[in-house]
Amino acid sequence: MTVKINTKDGQIELADDVIATVVGGATTEIFGVVGMASKSAIKDNFQALLGKENYAKGVVVKSTEDGIAVDVYTVMSYGVKISEVSKNIQERVKFNLESQLGISASAVNVYIQNVKVEGE
Repeated sequence: MTVKINTKDGQIELADDVIATVVGGATTEIFGVVGMASKSAIKDNFQALLGKENYAKGVVVKSTEDGIAVDVYTVMSYGVKISEVSKNIQERVKFNLESQLGISASAVNVYIQNVKVEGE
């Protein structure tokens, strides 16, 4: 799937992988986030963290009438306030999508696939 943006000069098409890279980059910058996880964690090895080149496996992009909705699959640090970290992810993802790609996110859904204890 691609997201289409109409401008006065023509149309821009953004692949889901581009959006996933922006979303994954924004997510991993947040304090308390260990990394990105696969949306199909059981099938893809529950413990594996995704590298930058695989952010698309941890992000689902859906088109809506109000823009796009993204599902973000993360691994968080033990001991952080998960609700606060999730809120920070939502705000950062929305900001980065708007500032870097010029698209608005109608929803950013955060799924915690695992919690890592330091030293594991």
